[in-house]
Amino acid sequence: MNSTSSSSGQQAFSRITGTGGCLPPRRLSNADMVQMLAARGIESSDDWIVERTGIRYRHFADEGVYCSDLAATACRHALEAAGVKAGAVDLIIVATSTPDMVFPSTACILQHKLGIAGCAAFDVQAVCAGFVYALTVADAMIRAGSARCALVVGSEIFSRILDFDDRTTCVLFGDGAGAVVLQASATPGILASDLHADGRHTGILCVPGSVAGGHVTGSPLLTMDGPAVFKLAVGVLEAAARAVLEKSGRTEADVDWLVPHQANIRIMQGTARKLKLPLDKLVCTVDAHGNTSAASVPLALDVAVRQGRIQPGDTVMLEGVGGGFTWGAVLLDY
Repeated sequence: MNSTSSSSGQQAFSRITGTGGCLPPRRLSNADMVQMLAARGIESSDDWIVERTGIRYRHFADEGVYCSDLAATACRHALEAAGVKAGAVDLIIVATSTPDMVFPSTACILQHKLGIAGCAAFDVQAVCAGFVYALTVADAMIRAGSARCALVVGSEIFSRILDFDDRTTCVLFGDGAGAVVLQASATPGILASDLHADGRHTGILCVPGSVAGGHVTGSPLLTMDGPAVFKLAVGVLEAAARAVLEKSGRTEADVDWLVPHQANIRIMQGTARKLKLPLDKLVCTVDAHGNTSAASVPLALDVAVRQGRIQPGDTVMLEGVGGGFTWGAVLLDY
C-alpha cells in the first residue's frame, strides 16, 4: 500500500495541522528607523513610511542569531500546535533568501537543531514567494507518497542585506520565521496551487552579488525598483488567485480569508478589491512585521490562527510575489 494511502485505498491529500511563528525580540519603530537614517544625513518620517507602505514596526535579529534559529523556534511552535513530535517529521523544506551559509542548506542545519536525522531536507529559493513554492512542493511530495509529515518553513534575516543609505528600501523589511506542519490526510486541505516565474524582471528586485575567490563580487545589498514591483505585483497576484479558484472549482465568495505576502498595504488591498473581497477578510500584519519575505505569509497565517480568526473549515487563499520575478497562490481548507 502507498505509504500515504488511507486504509480504504483513498488517495492521500495534505492538510495544515499546526502553525508557528518567531519574531526576534528587537523591535524597531518607524521613529527608530528615522533616527537611524538621520544619523546618516538622510531625511524620512513616520508619515512618509506609513503612507507609502502601511509599515509601523519591524523586528531585527541580533548578531549571532541565524535564519535556522528563527526557523527552529517557529517549527517548535508549529509542532506543539499540531500535537506532533519532531521525530514524526519526514520532510523539511525551508524557503529563504538569507541562509545561514552558502551550503549546506538551512534546512539541514534546522533538522539538526530540531534533533531530527535521516529525513529529506532542502531549501527553496523563490524570495518572497518562497513559502507558497515550498508548500506546493511539500503537498506534491505527500500526494506522491514520498512523505507523510512535513515541516514547511519561511525564515529570513533581511536586515543583513539592507542598504541603510537607501531610505526607499531599508524601512520596508524585517526578520522573522513562520512554519506549518503539513500532514497526509484522507480529506483535502491543500485544494490547488499556481506557481509562476518570469526571469525577464530579475533586475527590479535583487541582491546582485555572489562569492568568488574568497570575496563578494557585485553588491551584497538589496536593490529594488519599487514602482515596477508594485505594477507587476497586483496584476500577477490577481491572476494566480483566479487560477487556483478555477482549479479547485471555487469562487471568490468561497474565500473566508486572504493571506497575501505582507509587502505593502496598497498592494494587498488592491488585490483584495480585484477579487471583490471585503477588506475585513484580509489578514494584515505588515504594520507590525514589515516585509519578512518568505516568512511573511506563514507568520501572518500563524497570527490569524492564534487570534482565532482563521477557524477549522475556513477556506484560505495564500499568495506570494517576489524577486525573480516569482509569484504564486495556494487555496486551502484549514
